[in-house]
Amino acid sequence: MARTQGSRAEITGPLLRDEARRLFARQGYAAVSMRQIAAAVGVQAGALYAYTPDKQALLRDLLESHMQDLLDAWSDDPAADPLSRLERFVRFHIGFSLDHTDAVFLSYMELRNLTPENFARIAALRGQYEGLLERILRDGVAAGVMRIEDVKLTALALIAMLTGVTNWYREGGRLDRDRIAQIYWGLARGAVGAA
Repeated sequence: MARTQGSRAEITGPLLRDEARRLFARQGYAAVSMRQIAAAVGVQAGALYAYTPDKQALLRDLLESHMQDLLDAWSDDPAADPLSRLERFVRFHIGFSLDHTDAVFLSYMELRNLTPENFARIAALRGQYEGLLERILRDGVAAGVMRIEDVKLTALALIAMLTGVTNWYREGGRLDRDRIAQIYWGLARGAVGAA
């Protein structure tokens, strides 16, 4: 029996991805077997291969879809002033990261488990995203509203700082999302030398 009776492909496929993401984030990619994923989904292990060729392809797909979702969700207005664009980026990145904490965790902690070819694919998508912030920063320097010694390094540092919120933020904690975004915006302004 390929699937448990009554299961449906349009449900099983997304459930497989959700459970794999959850298990990889909690236990680590190397520690999770396809059999564990199958048990969490409620199918026999062999049924998973109707949805993914192997565990490596599943990890690549999870990381790739996360990066593509991130890229698709962001929209920039190059005609707006660079500081407004940077503020939008800060608030966007924090909100998106907090809404996708398991995917963010995988994107940083499980890159090491990708094959070189898969790593290159994910690195290219990450480079595209970093490039979006770099463009804002270059525009800010050109407009004279930001003082940055190295745009690439500043972009990487800002993304790392913003993403770090997923390590400690807990819903219902001392600071709500809006206040955290406001504080991070102040930190980002300082990092780019804006008044």
